[in-house]
Amino acid sequence: MIKKQLLLTVAATSLILAGCSSTPSKRYTIDDDIAPDAPISVEHIEDATPMYESYSLGGNSNYRLRGKDYTIIKEPKGFKQEGIASWYGKKFHGHLTSNGEIYDMYSMSAAHKELPIPSYVKVTNKDNGKTAIVRVNDRGPFHEGRIIDLSYAAALKLDVIRTGTAKVAIEVITVDKPTQTHKQQALPKFVVQVASSQHQDRVETLAQNLSQKLSVKSYVSSGDKLHRVFLGPFSDYMHSQKALEQVKDLGYTSAFIKSH
Repeated sequence: MIKKQLLLTVAATSLILAGCSSTPSKRYTIDDDIAPDAPISVEHIEDATPMYESYSLGGNSNYRLRGKDYTIIKEPKGFKQEGIASWYGKKFHGHLTSNGEIYDMYSMSAAHKELPIPSYVKVTNKDNGKTAIVRVNDRGPFHEGRIIDLSYAAALKLDVIRTGTAKVAIEVITVDKPTQTHKQQALPKFVVQVASSQHQDRVETLAQNLSQKLSVKSYVSSGDKLHRVFLGPFSDYMHSQKALEQVKDLGYTSAFIKSH
């Protein structure tokens, strides 16, 4: 019985570590990764905001995959790397990342083989000078010569979708752990941005309806002639992900998580 349980655990771990591997698998509904059927504008999606986060329990152990050993970087401060960036999209959308979060191709996230999870990384497209900050929450890419797999949103912002891959430079952004004195007010907060509109009355009605339907707090923020609907704030990233999944099920597919 113990041996059987061990085999099941190893099998489950292997599935999670597969991350954004492109090997066809019954785990996914499609074999080949593709962009969304109806690509949306991601101009309203902001860079990930670096903040202190404890490393997750899942996805941070050294591992072996496809005959190769990978060692997680314990001290990533100052880490820099250059190489090829690729991206992953619809095939993996809605599936678990290596640390148990849900992959959202519209969020500013990425996969890396050895950086601790989560990590914040500044990515520079060497071909056009465009930059973006992403939150690493997955493992990959497991193709020779590639150093980072960008979410669809991040790749679109860096103009990598058009070319498929790009030469990039990445640099880890570290945020020190808050001192005990300031720990309470320094705890990370997250919100879900649902939609934006020039019509304030419609946005306020939507915020009220979502708050009642999902039993979460909501508010409207106005600026630049736009009114935005937010859910939260949430002190836990997993709670914000649950709210995100709920609003996407209601049809707001371009909703995304941002730091508050």
